[in-house]
Amino acid sequence: MNKVTEITKAVFPVAGLGTRFLPATKAQPKEMMPVVDKPLIQYAVEEAYGAGIRHMIFVTGRNKRAIEDHFDTAYELETELEASQKHELLALVRSMQPDDMDCSYVRQPRSLGLGHAVLCAQPLVGQEPFAVLLADDLMTGLDGGPSVLAQMVEVFGQFQSSVLAVQQVPLDHVQRYGIVAGEQIDKKVVKVTKMVEKPRPENAPSQLAVAGRYILTPAVFDRIRNQARGAGGEIQLTDGIAALIETEGVHAYSYEGKRYDCGSKQGFLEATVELGLKHPEVGAAFREYLKTLPL
Repeated sequence: MNKVTEITKAVFPVAGLGTRFLPATKAQPKEMMPVVDKPLIQYAVEEAYGAGIRHMIFVTGRNKRAIEDHFDTAYELETELEASQKHELLALVRSMQPDDMDCSYVRQPRSLGLGHAVLCAQPLVGQEPFAVLLADDLMTGLDGGPSVLAQMVEVFGQFQSSVLAVQQVPLDHVQRYGIVAGEQIDKKVVKVTKMVEKPRPENAPSQLAVAGRYILTPAVFDRIRNQARGAGGEIQLTDGIAALIETEGVHAYSYEGKRYDCGSKQGFLEATVELGLKHPEVGAAFREYLKTLPL
C-alpha cells in the first residue's frame, strides 16, 4: 500500500434500535439523545472533523431521519434566528455542517450486525482507509490534548495498517467486548496476534478491549463479505478485522483520554454530569447545585 498520511472518510453505524433506552428511543434515534446540549452523534462527527476527516458516511435504518435532518440546512430556523438577530445561535446552527464537510447516507436494510453495517458503506468508502466511530461511545481526549481519533490517525500514519482503540477492562467485563492480545511494540501500541469477540472470562486472551473507534483498510470489506456469521448469529466486525491479522497486520492503540459508554444508562448519566461540569455556560452553576445534594 502506498503511504497514506490522512484519513478522509468516516463511517457512523447508526441503524441500531436503542432498545436499552426504551421508552426514550421509541420515536427518536438513540444517537440523537443529548448529552448536555449536543446529541451523541454530533460529538462523534465533531471528533472526526477535528481529526481532519471531511466526508461523513452514516449507515442508517428506519426511523433515523432525525439524524439526516440534524446535519441538513434548517432554512426556516435560520430565517427566524436571522430575523430575530440571534446571531450567536445562528452561527451555532450553521456550524453543525461546515462548508467543507460532506454527509452521505446509506441504509442498512436488515439488522445483521456491526460488520454488515460497515459493509453497507463500501460503495461510498471505495478503496481507501477509513475510520469507524460508534456514537454510543462518547470519547474525549485529555484536557488540551488531541482527540482519540486524531491520535489514531497518527498511529495509522506510522504503521499503515488497521488501528483499533483499546482499553484495559475488568476480567468480568471481557464478554461485553472484542478482546485482543499480541506483541507489545511500545508503551501504547500492540501488534495484534489474536482477536476474539465477547469471550467468556476463562477464555479471554487478555483484558485489552476494543473501544468504539477504528481505522480500517479497505481489505476488510472482502473479509466481512466472505465470513461466516459469528457471535449472536451476526456478521461481526471483529471477525473481519481478525482476518486481516495474517495478511496486513492490525495494531491496537491504548488511547489517551476517556470513554463514556453512552449505550448504557449509567455511562450516559456519567457523561452528562462530567461534561456538564466542564460546560462553559452551565458548569460553574451546575457544580454548586451538585454540592447541595444529600449524596
